[in-house]
Amino acid sequence: MNQTVLITGILAGIAATLLVLGANAQPSFAFVLYASSALPVLVAGLGWGNRAAIVSILTAALLGAILGSPMFALAMAIFTLIPAGWLSHLANLARPASELGGPADLMAWYPISDILLHLCGLVTVAVIILGAIIGYGPDLTNALVDAMVENLNVQNPSMVPDAASLAQTKAMIVLMLPLIQGGLWVLLLFSAFYFAVRIVSRSGRALRPREDMPSALRMNRNAIFIFLAGILLTFAGGVPAMIGATLCGTFGAGFLMAGYASLHFNLKGKDWRFPALVLVYLSSLLFLPMLAIIVIGLTDTRRTIALTPARNPNSNDTPN
Repeated sequence: MNQTVLITGILAGIAATLLVLGANAQPSFAFVLYASSALPVLVAGLGWGNRAAIVSILTAALLGAILGSPMFALAMAIFTLIPAGWLSHLANLARPASELGGPADLMAWYPISDILLHLCGLVTVAVIILGAIIGYGPDLTNALVDAMVENLNVQNPSMVPDAASLAQTKAMIVLMLPLIQGGLWVLLLFSAFYFAVRIVSRSGRALRPREDMPSALRMNRNAIFIFLAGILLTFAGGVPAMIGATLCGTFGAGFLMAGYASLHFNLKGKDWRFPALVLVYLSSLLFLPMLAIIVIGLTDTRRTIALTPARNPNSNDTPN
């Protein structure tokens, strides 16, 4: 069994490294490929436990340092490997339901809402660390905006904004970049987690039961206060504003997914469910409809705990 775990972890680490290297070779699909590198680690952790996940993380980090650089390996570990390993660890946590006031012969699994809360927090920390490493701030974003304006001036001088509009754009970009990056990263990593759960469930290796996401996917109510703190920080200016924008992006993405899940759940059994959902997804490409979905997620916060028959009544946690 230990040999199987070791081999599985090594293969998962190799697959994760190849996906990251593929992201560097294909810039047009870099974001998706980079996020997909979390999938092998998640599959290893969800199907074979913590030891397989740890082996996969160490293998990928070592290969990243050899094939790239120590900084490349560090970035890969912070953004995909460690979050994936931690999510798989949380997903495999279980305790007797009797400790929560439930039946003695059932096991209670770590709630999806709390897993999503951890993911938002991990991505927030990762974005902040990346910003500190590259020296993210107004100087960097202003240089990017100036380069774009200079290029636009060459192609179409009539489209160049005036000084006031340019200053407003620079002030907005410095907050929008961490907001968008953090939000997209939460969406992509949770998508990897979702597909990993499906893959492992179909293989019969799943330690955790597969749950109905429309009913289980909600945000923890404590996340509301973090999201509110992020909004308030954006008005503080400077580094606090950039941290606040990151919090708005990551936790806003969590509430966005919870809002979609709530809509899927409430529309079950309706004849017009499919066209309604298509209309919702298309309209949410615009800001106001997307904000409405986030509000739905904010108003429907709860912790759904999955219960399954206990494999071993004397065990508090799922073996790893």
